[in-house]
Amino acid sequence: MYQYSLETPQEGFVDITGQVQKAVRDSGINEGTALVFVPHTTAAVTINENADPDVLHDLRLALTELTPKLPYRHGEGNSPAHLKSSLFGCSQLVPIVNGKLALGTWQGIYFCEFDGPRRRNFQVVVQGR
Repeated sequence: MYQYSLETPQEGFVDITGQVQKAVRDSGINEGTALVFVPHTTAAVTINENADPDVLHDLRLALTELTPKLPYRHGEGNSPAHLKSSLFGCSQLVPIVNGKLALGTWQGIYFCEFDGPRRRNFQVVVQGR
């Protein structure tokens, strides 16, 4: 298992594709899968377009609309962050082909911060042959 740390913004997306690819390269695995896991309840991981930054802007805008300010009961006041984390999920599984992540042309892997800024962690587990 490979563990990484990062400093996150207040809310937003951090491209972690390079770190995940490094874990694959360091593992020596040529065919298999890479599991990316985020061990936080107000953060997540997603795969989406990495060519046009407007896509990430639009995702943030839509998430704000999907998680409005309501009379939530959670005492910390960050219920929208928990909801966003659940909508995206805490893991992604990516195929490895010829020692590289088999992502689409425009895809990148993003750490999603919904309750920052914080020092966060994510893990990469590489399996295969």
